Amino acid sequence: MADDLRDGRIVIVGASLAGLRAAETLREEGFTGSLTVVGDEPYPPYDRPPLSKQVLLGQVAASTTGLPMRRDPDADWRLGVRASGLDPVRKRVMLADGESLLYDRLLITTGTRARPWPNPEEAALDGVFTLRTRDDAAGVAERLAAGPQRVLVIGGGFTGSEIASACRERGIEVTLTERGPAPLVGALGGTLSKLAAAMHRNHGVDLRCGVTVTALRGDRGRFTGADLSDGSHVEADVCVAALGAIRNVEWLADSGLAAGPRGIACDAGCRAFDMYGIVTDDVFVAGDVSRFPQPLFGYQMLSLEHWGNAVAQAEVAAHNMVSPGPLRRPHLTLPTFWSTQFGLNIKSVGVPTYSDHVVIAQGSLEERRLAVVYGYQGRVTAAVTVNMAKSLDYYTHLIETAAPFPPTPGASDRPLAAEIPIPSDVPDPKGLSHGPTVALTGHLPYRRLIVVQ
Repeated sequence: MADDLRDGRIVIVGASLAGLRAAETLREEGFTGSLTVVGDEPYPPYDRPPLSKQVLLGQVAASTTGLPMRRDPDADWRLGVRASGLDPVRKRVMLADGESLLYDRLLITTGTRARPWPNPEEAALDGVFTLRTRDDAAGVAERLAAGPQRVLVIGGGFTGSEIASACRERGIEVTLTERGPAPLVGALGGTLSKLAAAMHRNHGVDLRCGVTVTALRGDRGRFTGADLSDGSHVEADVCVAALGAIRNVEWLADSGLAAGPRGIACDAGCRAFDMYGIVTDDVFVAGDVSRFPQPLFGYQMLSLEHWGNAVAQAEVAAHNMVSPGPLRRPHLTLPTFWSTQFGLNIKSVGVPTYSDHVVIAQGSLEERRLAVVYGYQGRVTAAVTVNMAKSLDYYTHLIETAAPFPPTPGASDRPLAAEIPIPSDVPDPKGLSHGPTVALTGHLPYRRLIVVQ
């Protein structure tokens, strides 16, 4: 049985970080069959985090962000062609160029794309961008290098905040608008979002919270500014809409898989579910496009847009694709992410949005150096550090062992009297301009379904 699994045809749809790491792992695990990787962009897999950081700062060119290969996966790369459909009965992936690929096992790593500005005419104005792809980053970097008078960033999530930080580092005036009460509030809750807002303002960002952009304005096809919901107007030369991501699942509409706006549902072994909740055994999913259960968070389905998760899940998926049932392993990696903005190094472990209270366990907001621990119903569920990354391993252990919240005095460098939990103040994502990079997409454990007969 094991030998059969190491042969045959495997197709990976998505020439992404997850797609590349899965292809490498398949070969490392002894897969000797044919391997085809399909990607809608014309480029080999590249690294996305530098696009909103070093590329915008002019430190590296977008074309140099290709991902190094751990080994040559000996794959047939079909780049610049989009997957247009899936027939799971005949085990066939249809491509937009009319060709189709037969498979024995399929891995879907199609990831996400940037949510566009909703008005197509306004989005088409010269100077209006989103930031997700290598080409997007090259276009924005070119405009920043030209020295615009002002940049408008719509959306105060991580991408929007990093764009604003890069603009200020280059000495460019920037206005950031966020429908919610503060930047990063959807990811980190109310306490740390106050620090984020202060950092923006201290570095000269014109921060407008609690407002929406109602229209983008242009003159002769070129972006000139925007109208806001409070009646004000912002004049700017460049606009970047950082409104979150859309999962690339439309091509699966007729496939019978459990694919929707929140991604493709899969089990802990990365096997996709069909629309009736039955697990498949030949279709796997990994990376940003997946939704998977995590026992530490009440077995809720998690959707993550994080680099580390894409790598870890791709490796688990690849292992399970070539391993018999008893040797398969679950994807149980804790969510982690990092961001650098305004000189702050922000790192997180766990799911901050899965919380009802937080406590500042180390440092302080005033020092701009701290560790915030999140809890849900008396258990530690997440931690975020600011310029204190070395503490993260300790808090990872607390989450993995379901340690009680608030942490014991030994988990803190603050006097016990100061460790008063406060509400985590996580807002409803519907009230934000940006989408969450971590989403819990199940029912909370204490909610009971009522069956009406």
